[in-house]
Amino acid sequence: MKDTIVIGIESSCDETSCAIIKNGREILANIVSSQIDIHKKFGGVVPEVASRKHVEVISNVVKEAMEVSNINFKDIDLVAATYGPGLVGALLVGLSYAKGLALSINKPFVGVNHIEGHIAANYIAHKELEPPYLCLIVSGGHTHLVLVKDYTSFEIIGRTRDDAAGEAYDKVARALGLGYPGGPLIDALAKQGNDHAVDFPKAYLEDDSFDFSFSGLKSAVLNYLNKMNMTGTEIVKEDVAASFQRAVVEILVEKAIDAAKRYNMNTICLAGGVAANSKLREMMEKECVKNKIKFYFPPLNLCTDNAAMIASAGYYNYKNGIMSNLDLNAYPSLKIGQRL
Repeated sequence: MKDTIVIGIESSCDETSCAIIKNGREILANIVSSQIDIHKKFGGVVPEVASRKHVEVISNVVKEAMEVSNINFKDIDLVAATYGPGLVGALLVGLSYAKGLALSINKPFVGVNHIEGHIAANYIAHKELEPPYLCLIVSGGHTHLVLVKDYTSFEIIGRTRDDAAGEAYDKVARALGLGYPGGPLIDALAKQGNDHAVDFPKAYLEDDSFDFSFSGLKSAVLNYLNKMNMTGTEIVKEDVAASFQRAVVEILVEKAIDAAKRYNMNTICLAGGVAANSKLREMMEKECVKNKIKFYFPPLNLCTDNAAMIASAGYYNYKNGIMSNLDLNAYPSLKIGQRL
């Protein structure tokens, strides 16, 4: 059977990436140009700055991916690109480039949902993984529990009602004066602290709900820091980071395990930027072993935004007859499973 070569392009936030993937699972090239150092001084991503930087680097990123993979444009079978969710200006850069490329080399094009891309990162990391399974997607903008029924069939059974977990990490990190991005900084600091030093509240919501809420926890941390400052009490940042992280991770893990049991899923996958969190991986693995559930997660370089996951998701869309026209627009609020 002939191999299917997919070129993927990702530009939904502050990484410009191009990847070449074979048969949805094998990386031939995965080039990522990060803007983290640019946005650090602002304490977060500035959309206009991100868009301009994508325009500056995208051609060179694609060129490098082609060189690394040793693939010619005539060898490509499909062009895939993120079209949502994300920052609209940033999305348009990669999407426009990909549509132009597909037109110029006369190859089919498919727009990919960025969150579905994060799920597909697990297919690259674990060749044996196949649906159905439960996926916990945790990132700066999303916290979802999703039943992955098939490669292109998804059912959301839980989502955040306010802040995403990664968003809470960034805001708490800012309050602690740690900088941006907050997730890795809090994770590192937490390893030096006592995670039972402060008893922060955890929102479980209704008994039968798999939804999440992190705004109350975030506010509790900010109120704690304000109170300590007002009374002149020393703040042990390591303990605050560890206690906050424990509260977040315990909610994520408990809800995921409960959902797997309720829906008779014997496999749980992690996806998204916060899937790189060491405490989340450690606690989820421990609970999965205890409950005889298989547990998969991507390597660190596939947790953050990258085009390999977009190319993989694009491959499975293509194989399932899901294609896009070249008039496809960017959709910053695109939902999982939504087809436009």
